[in-house]
Parts: sequence; C-alpha cells; structure tokens
Amino acid sequence: MTLKTSIYPVVWQDDHVRLIDQTRLPAEYSVVEIKRCTDMVEAIKIMIVRGAPAIGIAAAYGLYLGARELPETDRVEFLESLDRVSQTLAATRPTAVNLFWSLNRMMKVARATTGSVEQIQARLLDEAHAIATEDLHTCQEIGRHGLSILPQMPQKLRLLTHCNAGALATAGYGTALGVVRSAWAAERLERVYADETRPRLQGAKLTTWECVQEGIPVTLITDNMAAHCMKLGKIDVVVVGADRIAANGDAANKIGTYSVALCAKAHNIPFYVAAPLSTIDFQLADGSGIPIEERDPSEIHTVGAVRLCPQGVEFYNPAFDVTPADLIAGIITEHGVFLPAELQSKLSHFQPA
Repeated sequence: MTLKTSIYPVVWQDDHVRLIDQTRLPAEYSVVEIKRCTDMVEAIKIMIVRGAPAIGIAAAYGLYLGARELPETDRVEFLESLDRVSQTLAATRPTAVNLFWSLNRMMKVARATTGSVEQIQARLLDEAHAIATEDLHTCQEIGRHGLSILPQMPQKLRLLTHCNAGALATAGYGTALGVVRSAWAAERLERVYADETRPRLQGAKLTTWECVQEGIPVTLITDNMAAHCMKLGKIDVVVVGADRIAANGDAANKIGTYSVALCAKAHNIPFYVAAPLSTIDFQLADGSGIPIEERDPSEIHTVGAVRLCPQGVEFYNPAFDVTPADLIAGIITEHGVFLPAELQSKLSHFQPA
C-alpha cells in the first residue's frame, strides 16, 4: 500500500498563495489567500502557517510577493529594498532556521540573476516553487529512511510524537509524520500516540486531525501522561520533528520535547528526530546558541474566552526547548539516519556555502 497525502498547507495558485488556516483546525477547514507580503508576515507571526519547513516555503513566496510590490526599476535599488523585505520576514519567528535558510537562498538567487528587475522577480517565483517541490520530495525520503530504522518487533509499533511535524508543517507528507505515514503504508504501525502539546495544542488539534484524515489510528494523551504510557509499555518508539538542530545534534523542538526525551531515556525507548538538512544549523556548535522564541502569555492563561488563573500571576511562555544530543538515538534526514555526533562529518558538505 502506498500512502500519500492530500494535505498541502502552502500552495501557489495563479497569482497568490493559499494557506490552510491552522489556527482554525480541527473545528473548521478554511483557506486564507495571501496576495501581499505584509499579509504573509502576519500569517507567519500568528501561526496561520507553522512548522519549520512550511514557514520556509511561505517565506519564500512572501519574498516574491514583496519583490512584486517593489516600485524600484533600478537593479541595485531593487535589491537593497528586497533585502529589507527579507529582513522583515526573517523577524517573524526566531527559532525556525528553515526560515533563514529559505530567505538566504532566495536572496542569493536574486543577486545572482542578471537582467531586469522583472527577470529577477520571475526567477524568485521559480525558486520558491523549487523550494516547495524539493521539500515534498525531502519529506518522502525522510519517511523512507525513518521506516528503515524503526524497531523490529513481533507486533506492530506504537509510536509517540510531540507537537505536529506532519504535512501541515511542511510542503506535504511531513517529517515525523512522514515516518508515521511510511510505517502505516508498510503495515508496521499499530497506532500513533499524540501528546496534546500545550499551550497551543498542536498535537491535539493538528496531528490528530492529520491522522483522522488518512485513517491512521491515533490516541490523544496530555503531555504529562507520556511517562505513564511508557511505563505501561504502550510506547515502542518516539519520533519528533525539529525547528533547529545544532552541529553537535542538540535539537530545538516544541516546548515539552525535552521532557519526552528524558522519559524515553528512562524507559529505554529510542527517541528519534526527523528533520530535513535545511534544519541543521552548522554555524551553531551546540544548542546553547539556539534562540528560543517567547510568545504571548495569553496562550497560557486563557483558553477560548476563559481565563485559567487569577490576575497578578506572572508568566513564562517559551515556545521551544532544546533536547541534548545524548538523548537522541538518531537524526532522520533525507540523506539517511545519523548519530548526532556524525552530522558535521557526514552532512555539512551537502549544504551550499
């Protein structure tokens, strides 16, 4: 059985971008049309589009939209203004390195393109399409490599994931959920256990939605149930995504991932990170240099219209944490599966200077 996906969160159509509005799932499936760069900036900030690879794709199209809006006809002046557009997009989400990777790639193409401003604009759109197409292929390869290293057991596997690293977080198919999709297609998966992922509940809202759409059995648990489920023998393997991975293999992912990794270590359960090469930041020696985004306290203190705590309480709301490399059994990429200590020697040459 071959399992693909019909979920594509960032799509170019005619002259604009169509984004699945992930803030409305699972109650409502709706699409937002993005025709201006400023609208893309806002969509990334408020997480209409989210997930490191999907953010990178959205930013690439956002840069093209910005380029299309610029009035300059002189090439030098145009590139100066385009660089300012890129900086505005780069300021939207500080942790997801794919955002910066994508914008750097787009700006490099713009500077290297000779000819008129119109020719640069056309080349930028082509490059944004290429980034999206490559990511879909990358996710399918991650799924294939991830399947090859899943534990061989008499029974079908029970896999735990945290947050959403699925089709919604990429061009389609997913990284961690790419492994899930491949395992399900190979009839090696019994079910997915999905952490709810407080405070924005991406696991509850998005991961479960993806699984239900494609008939993959899924059980939702609260974040603080993971250790209990492991102790009861309900979890065979953990696979999560990442927003930035340092050269030594330390991996930043949605807040709570570090706790899951510690629990997996305590219960002798393999913990894998699935991410494309573009998520690895070889400029950072270790995870201590990864910037951690802090988000609005309302994500913690209010659910819907209901405030959960009294006035006067102080808040701390980091969106990500960093899992140390020594807790990670392997990092699943489109080029294969590697120990964290192997990233620099075996993968750094794949990235362009």
